[in-house]
Amino acid sequence: MTSDSEPRRRFREYGLSVGLLPPGPLNAITDVPGVRVGQVTLMEGEGVRTGVTALVPHGGNVFQERVPAGIAVGNGFGKLAGITQVQELGELETPIVLTNTLSVAAGLAGLIEWTLRQPGNEDVRSVNAVVGETNDGLLNDIRARIVTPEHVLNALEIAAEFVEEGAVGAGTGTVCFGWKGGIGTGSRRLDIAGEPYTLGALVQTNYGGHLHICGVPIDLPPPAQNTGDGSVMIVFATDAPLSDRNLTRLAKRAFLALGRTGSYMANGSGDYAIAFSTSEKVRRDRQKSAVQHTADLPNDLMTPLFQAAVEATEEAIYNSLFKAHTVTGQGGKTVHALPIPEVLERVTHPPRSHP
Repeated sequence: MTSDSEPRRRFREYGLSVGLLPPGPLNAITDVPGVRVGQVTLMEGEGVRTGVTALVPHGGNVFQERVPAGIAVGNGFGKLAGITQVQELGELETPIVLTNTLSVAAGLAGLIEWTLRQPGNEDVRSVNAVVGETNDGLLNDIRARIVTPEHVLNALEIAAEFVEEGAVGAGTGTVCFGWKGGIGTGSRRLDIAGEPYTLGALVQTNYGGHLHICGVPIDLPPPAQNTGDGSVMIVFATDAPLSDRNLTRLAKRAFLALGRTGSYMANGSGDYAIAFSTSEKVRRDRQKSAVQHTADLPNDLMTPLFQAAVEATEEAIYNSLFKAHTVTGQGGKTVHALPIPEVLERVTHPPRSHP
């Protein structure tokens, strides 16, 4: 069961903003050319509140045209399948799938099946599928393991430019700061040495702490337990030509945004960030000759991208909260949506600090 008296709108639609850089036209990770997102939302009976979110880096054969990638781990209490090969080789050879903790195996099976089916992959015998998770077991009957490989295949096949946010896909049953969390996205446009670039972020929020919005502590008692534990998955995409080393540096900046929202990355939290570049100048084509020449944005020009990453992540997190609706799940447990009127009152009229 879900209920909300009014439609939920995105953070920026309430006149709020984060940072200095402008968002892209969709203010979504799909502002990065070629990136697509597909989601399957599973809300069945009284106990199923889960789903799948799939991110496709480009429209070609991702296994044959690999994208450089980097991964950063804040607090590693989580499961990110495929992490070691990405860290070792610095590249993605599959899309990225997000789901719940006990459905990682289904995510792997679906992603492997999808990769093997792609034309040109008839001789492939090893696939490093990348699947991340957060635990939605408060609202979702997670032990039922309702997610199937077919759900993953469906999410991949329907991937598109529009990204639905809130209690959808892998965020259907998640909880953030004791309020209903979910999927959120954001983007930033920037110029580096006269060249325009875009960076986009997508988050699956299921973590805790002391919620801050635009630097203001939100002193509303959350309706669900908020110990600080939980998890968050953060994915960056950019069309800037970056090496895997600088993508790893970029991924690390995600945790600055977490701190700005009030997270302290508790002992029981799994905090992961993945960053990849879609630029054709840095693609790793398995069909080309042994020696490949790629572009590489230098270290001295990385700072604007670091800023974009922090700003886009923070806004994506707020979007996940602002768009999520109240959800009732297994055992009649209800996690309420963030009360936006009360939040807006606190953000626009913050309490004065005493000297």
